[in-house]
Amino acid sequence: MNTVVAFRQVPPFAEGIARDLRLRWALEEAGLPYELEQVSLEDTRTPAYRRRQPFGQTPIFETPDVTLFESGAIVLHIGAHSEALLPAEPAARARAITWVFAALNTVENPIGQLAQIDLANSTEEWARLRRPGAEQAVRKRLDELATWLDGKEFLEERFTAGDLMMTTVLRILRHTDLVTRMPVLDAYVKRCEARPAFGRALDAHLAAFARNRQ
Repeated sequence: MNTVVAFRQVPPFAEGIARDLRLRWALEEAGLPYELEQVSLEDTRTPAYRRRQPFGQTPIFETPDVTLFESGAIVLHIGAHSEALLPAEPAARARAITWVFAALNTVENPIGQLAQIDLANSTEEWARLRRPGAEQAVRKRLDELATWLDGKEFLEERFTAGDLMMTTVLRILRHTDLVTRMPVLDAYVKRCEARPAFGRALDAHLAAFARNRQ
């Protein structure tokens, strides 16, 4: 059985964007079943957990044959078993993989820096000084992405793992209007979120946190 290891609880701002959502969505697109293992922050500090994930992070993905960490690597591993995520045609497959890396490296890096300022350090003086530059860096990437997507439904000819990853990265900005004020990107995110597999993944992701609040 496939197992997704995720946090039992996260801060409210992380509900709906925590990275286990990426795995759940990929598994739903691929039509693959999975079970959930929930861990606490204290669990991730134990030697046993660090043998599974050396940095004490989530998510982890386990099968009878392999234990993986890093959401991008896991989505690509799931995609290797599903043409819904990675096309069989070599060039199309390579392009989809390229977009996974673009989402995680080129786009998520500046977005993550801005989110760190806004969601974790907003009261710090250094954050107030750094924020304008951080937002400018995000705007630059969003402008470039919007230019690529203008006139397209997806990053390439059809939905792939690249779109899955890019959408989850753009959702990190939901505490701002940086995406929603850009019609091309707003429509793109909504198009991807409208996929039934995303709806199932998000519902399960949020339900797990809701159960633990009771």
